Amino acid sequence: MQKKSQEKQKLLFNENIIDVVQFGSSVIKEKPVNDIDIAVIYKKISLKEQLNHSQKIKKQLEKGFNLPIHIKSFDLYSLFDKGNFAREGILFYGKSLITKEYFVKLFGLIPKIHFTYNLSDLDKKDKVRFNYLLNGKKGKYGLLREYGGKIIAPGIIEIIPEYEKIFFDAMKEITPSLEMKKVFLS
Repeated sequence: MQKKSQEKQKLLFNENIIDVVQFGSSVIKEKPVNDIDIAVIYKKISLKEQLNHSQKIKKQLEKGFNLPIHIKSFDLYSLFDKGNFAREGILFYGKSLITKEYFVKLFGLIPKIHFTYNLSDLDKKDKVRFNYLLNGKKGKYGLLREYGGKIIAPGIIEIIPEYEKIFFDAMKEITPSLEMKKVFLS
């Protein structure tokens, strides 16, 4: 959904805008999408100017999406405020509609998810199933190759955030011993 919409977009914006970020369910693969959440991140300008510019951006984006758009305006101070419930979604999952990269790359960070699993309590057949799930079988790709994940240590897998649900659901079917941790790499 996101790549298609980003290719269509050629956003016109002014110098007071740091970035336009898509976040929420529309950037996480395999999640139902009811709307498109957009955050417009501004330099320090008045709230009235932020709202005016955000509405102009919303009108531009409505041409490229066939779902309702919810747009929120933030300056850097309000983005990092403890009371901002969208903060984690914007910082961890947010994709820039301008650069097509994760928003936090602007700060020199790369979001990743680490899955830690333990197969010691499983039967041999389930351990083999888990291996096939990750690495593939009979010429078919496993999750790691198909979605660009990698094993960083025995029992630890690293993936990008947008495939979180795909990996979690598939691995949870085989092993209940699964933990997920969100991390930022530099």
